[in-house]
Amino acid sequence: MCHGIKALFYYFGASPAVYEVDNDVDLEFSLRRLGSNTAFLAVFVGGKYLGSTKEVISHHIDGTLKRKLIEAKAILL
Repeated sequence: MCHGIKALFYYFGASPAVYEVDNDVDLEFSLRRLGSNTAFLAVFVGGKYLGSTKEVISHHIDGTLKRKLIEAKAILL
């Protein structure tokens, strides 16, 4: 799913930063405290935790993902 989510961000014109956390214990612990299951994708927009694949797709479907990307200045109007 990571590839699909990256493709969605590229579709909007955003250039996502991707971090592999497989070997970063501190980052994994921090993500768990935010409610992320680190076995799955954890997406942040503008420094705020958006969620995993399911939440990103939900935001895309209801139209709020693009607005969040604009608010974070990740894309322009």
